Amino acid sequence: VQLQASGGGLVQAGDSLRLSCVASGRSISSWTLGWFRQAPGQEREFVSAIRWSGGNTYYADSVKGRAAISRDNAKNTMYLQMDSLKPEDTAVYYCAADPSTVDIRDPRAYRVWGQGTQVTVSS
Repeated sequence: VQLQASGGGLVQAGDSLRLSCVASGRSISSWTLGWFRQAPGQEREFVSAIRWSGGNTYYADSVKGRAAISRDNAKNTMYLQMDSLKPEDTAVYYCAADPSTVDIRDPRAYRVWGQGTQVTVSS
């Protein structure tokens, strides 16, 4: 499986972005999918995750209420809609996938990673 993240860019505070993550190589419809981000000099941190059915979603407190994760299993694609962006959201955003993740907030629990997409929010 390979993941390709896209949708990042340079935006102003208060703007919105929708990140996409497309999987290729096999179907990931039964996999847990997640978004993580990493700012310069900081560790990679959990942003959001979604179980295979799409019915269970999880968010970091820092983005709760401003982010919405979703997936389209028919398109092998995951999305992250982020609204009311803040300068502290600036980071490289990575998508990740795993067939049997238990601890969805731990980056070590994901076996497959995308290359990352840069999000920069100016004040």
